[in-house]
Amino acid sequence: MVFGAIGMAGAQTSLPVQMGVAPADLVLTNGKIYTADARDSVTEAVAIRAGRVVWTGSSAGVKALVGAQTRVIDLAGRFAMPGLVDGHMHPLEAGQKLLKCNLNYEPLTVAQFQRGIQACLDATKPDEPDGWLQVVGWFQQAMLPEGTKTSRATLDGLKTRRPIVVTDSFGHTVLANSRALQLAKITQETRDPVGGAVEHDGAGEPSGVLQDAASDPVYALLPKATAAENAAAAIEALHAMTRQGITSFLDADAEREDLEAFTAAGLAGKLTARAHFAMHIDPAEAEHPEAVVARIVGFRKEFDQGALTPVPTLTVRNAKMYIDGVISGPAYTGAMLEAYLVNAGTADAPRWVPGPTRGPELYYAPEKLAVLLVELAKNGIDPHMHVDGDRAVHVALDAIAALRAAMPGADIRPGLAHCEIVSPADYARFGQLGAFPVLSMQWEKQAPDTVEQLRDAMGPERAKILEPAGVLLAAGAPVAFGSDWPVDRLDEWFALKVGVTRLNAPEAGAQYQHRLGTDPGLTATQALRAITITAARELHADAVSGSLEEGKFGDVIVLDRDPLTIAPEEIAKVKVLTTFVGGKMVWESNVR
Repeated sequence: MVFGAIGMAGAQTSLPVQMGVAPADLVLTNGKIYTADARDSVTEAVAIRAGRVVWTGSSAGVKALVGAQTRVIDLAGRFAMPGLVDGHMHPLEAGQKLLKCNLNYEPLTVAQFQRGIQACLDATKPDEPDGWLQVVGWFQQAMLPEGTKTSRATLDGLKTRRPIVVTDSFGHTVLANSRALQLAKITQETRDPVGGAVEHDGAGEPSGVLQDAASDPVYALLPKATAAENAAAAIEALHAMTRQGITSFLDADAEREDLEAFTAAGLAGKLTARAHFAMHIDPAEAEHPEAVVARIVGFRKEFDQGALTPVPTLTVRNAKMYIDGVISGPAYTGAMLEAYLVNAGTADAPRWVPGPTRGPELYYAPEKLAVLLVELAKNGIDPHMHVDGDRAVHVALDAIAALRAAMPGADIRPGLAHCEIVSPADYARFGQLGAFPVLSMQWEKQAPDTVEQLRDAMGPERAKILEPAGVLLAAGAPVAFGSDWPVDRLDEWFALKVGVTRLNAPEAGAQYQHRLGTDPGLTATQALRAITITAARELHADAVSGSLEEGKFGDVIVLDRDPLTIAPEEIAKVKVLTTFVGGKMVWESNVR
C-alpha cells in the first residue's frame, strides 16, 4: 500500500483466531470508520470475509479475526466509509463522451466556442466532407457575455462541409448546423414533436436549436458505436467511478446497448461497481402500457443477473420516464405550476410579468402516467422519473398516489430525479408516499444556469426555493444523491460540498459567491447518508449495501481526510485513496 503506515499481516505477524471463528480475508483497523448505520455509528475497525462485513468495532476486538492469510490494513487514523451509491447517472454516454470532441463545460465566448469546434474539425480532416462531428460538454447557460445566443449560423461559419451537432451539458438541447438540419429533413414546415420543440428564427426557418425529442431525427443519423467501442466506453466510465469511490450506480436512461456494454465489461472481469439499470420508456409507449412493460420484463429476463452478490452484477428493475425538460434558460422546457416571467419593459428598465407559457405540455398525460406506474408496479419495476419543474413534480406525485391506492403495501420505490423546484405544498408528500427525491447537489449553488437564466424568469419568491434539498429532508423526504454525469463533470465530493454549503467554488467568480436561495442545505452526515444508505434504499439494495454492517457487502472507501469534521468548504478537496468492492481492491491512489 502506498499511503500512511498501512501494511499487511503475514504469517509472522498474525494473531491467534478465537476457537470456532473463521479468520477474515480483509481487516481495516486503527481508523475512523463511518458506518452509515441507523445510529450513524463511527468505529475503529471492520472485518470482511468472502466479500461481506463480518464484524465492526474496536481495533483491539478485531484482532480475534486476524489469521495467517488475513490482509490487515492499518488506516493510521484515516477515514473510511461505505462506497458511494450514485442514484442517477448515464455512464455509457459518459464513457463515450470522454472520447469525443468535448468543450469541457467551460464558459465560452462565441469565438472560443467556434475555435474549440474548429480544432476538433482540423484534427479529424479525413472525415471531410460527410463525416458527422458530435460535440459534447457545451455549457449553454454560461456562454459569454451573459445572454449570448447561438444558432446554426454560429456553426455554419466554420471551415467545413461536415454536418455538426453540439449537445449541451444538460442533454436537453442540441445545436445543429445547416448541413445537419438538411440531412435530418428539419425544415420550415417541421412541427414540434411530442416531448420536444424545434426553434424557428424570425423568418420561420429552423434556427438550429432543437429541444429534447426534436433532436431525435439528428441523433438517428449519427454513426452508431460498435459493441467493442461501447464496451470500451463502459470500462472507461467504470475507471472514473472507482477513482471517485463509487461502488454502485443507477444508469438512469438505459437502452439495450447500455446493458450489452456493461455485461461485456463483466464478462471481461472489469465490472468494478454494482450496475443497476432503468430502461427508457418513450412517452408514446404510454398508449400501450402492458406492451411497454412486457418489453422491460424481457430485458430483465435477458440481462438481470439475479440476487445481488459480493461480486458486482447487473440488475434491470427500474424504468425511466421524462415527464418534462429543464427549467433553466434558454430552453425553459420544465413544466411549471405558474408561468415563466417575461420582460415587458426594456433591457435598461426591465419589467418582469407572467408570460404566455408554463413550459410545454407534460410529456406524459397525467392519467396515462398513473396507469403506466401501476402496470410497472405489478411487475416489480420501480419507476424513475425525470421531473424538473414543480408542475412535473406535482403530477408525478399524483401518479405515485394513484399507484399506492391501487397497490397498498407494495414495495415499490419511485425515484423523482432532480426536483429543481417543488411547490411547498408538495414537500411532505415525498415522505408520505415513499417517493425518493434523487438530487444532483452540485446544482444547489449560484451559477449561470441558476442565476442569470432563472433569476428573472422565476421571480424572487420562486428563486428562493430552487434546489430544495434541506427543506425536503426536513419534511420527511428520503433524499438520495444522483450526479447526472455526464451532464456535469463527475466530481462527487464537490457535489457533496455544495449540498452542505450551497456555495460555488471560489474560482467560479465573485458574482457566484453567495448561497443559493433560502434552503438550509444538508449537514455533512446527511449528505453522506444521501450518497450511501438512502441511495441504496432507492435501488432496493439497502439490505446488502449502503452501510457497513454485519452481513452486508464489503464496499469500503478510504479517504485522505474526514468529511464529517473538516470545514464544509473543504469537502470538495476530499480524495479517495482506496476503493474496495466486495472486499476486493479496485482502485488505489498513489497519493501518500
